[in-house]
Amino acid sequence: MKVLLTSILFGTILVLTGFLVMTAAQGKQKVGLSLPEKVQNLHDMNLKKALLRFNGQKFREYIKNPPRNYSVIVMLTALAPSRQCQICRHAHDEFTIVANSYRYSPVYSNKLFFAMVDFDEGSDVFQMLRLNMAPVFMHFPAKGKPKGADTMDIHRVGFAAESIAKFVAERTDVQVRIFRPPNYSGTVAMITLVCLVGGFLYIRRNNLEFLYNKQIWGAIAVFFCFAMISGQMWNHIRGPPLVHKSQNGGVAYIHGSSQGQLVVETYIVMFLNAMIVLGMILLTECGSQNDQRKGRITAIIGLVLVAIFFSFLLSVFRSKAQGYPYSFLFK
Repeated sequence: MKVLLTSILFGTILVLTGFLVMTAAQGKQKVGLSLPEKVQNLHDMNLKKALLRFNGQKFREYIKNPPRNYSVIVMLTALAPSRQCQICRHAHDEFTIVANSYRYSPVYSNKLFFAMVDFDEGSDVFQMLRLNMAPVFMHFPAKGKPKGADTMDIHRVGFAAESIAKFVAERTDVQVRIFRPPNYSGTVAMITLVCLVGGFLYIRRNNLEFLYNKQIWGAIAVFFCFAMISGQMWNHIRGPPLVHKSQNGGVAYIHGSSQGQLVVETYIVMFLNAMIVLGMILLTECGSQNDQRKGRITAIIGLVLVAIFFSFLLSVFRSKAQGYPYSFLFK
């Protein structure tokens, strides 16, 4: 009997002890870090890295949950190669420049921090903020919740480091002077190109009649126009993907929005413009043919090229500008 009572008493003590330990742990977890601990931890992390990298837990601990007497500029992005977000990589580079410029500037203090949340490390943060796109730059003020103006409009102002610094100044009154690391790749490429052209001209110094060839200069001018109107400069700045998946699971070669384009789309537009120009050239030159039969055939071929490829080009424009009412030959 005494053994049974002793066992019951011992078991009761164990249950009560476990309950007290769990209650204390839950209470401690609920309380979380104090404000001085948060600031000190952020300062220590900032000493190691100018741009803090948060997951969902750290986001809630240091940004979402009070108390907080500091502002945080957060970039929500998707840097994994499987996400195929080329813009995110460029935006991350620009945001890192801003964070480094602030970290090593005289205005640095514990009142402002820069952080990023990657989708694969904090998808719950995207759900919490109701975001379905990346990259997004948001300002979390020291007091209160973010408002509409606390989200940077990158579609209007872009995501260059200077634009981000201006956004930071507007929301926090902290003026960040941008210091970009030196980049000599453009200078080296220009010097190399000049040396190659100069060496070629020196080798052909006794035979430079080709410089007066109108056809060569005309072809160069037309190719330059094709490259510019097809969007090559946009590709160089934004770095879009080659192709992407369509909504039905297939491969899309034309971007469905007028706010973007794909690399393959650039070459498609260039080819269509080239065929239209070729057709116009044939229509223009048909009258100079001595043989009337050849002139008519040349005119018919030129007219067919212009009609067909202009229709294709108009179809591409219709697919990007939703609601455009006009079409020609093809929808």
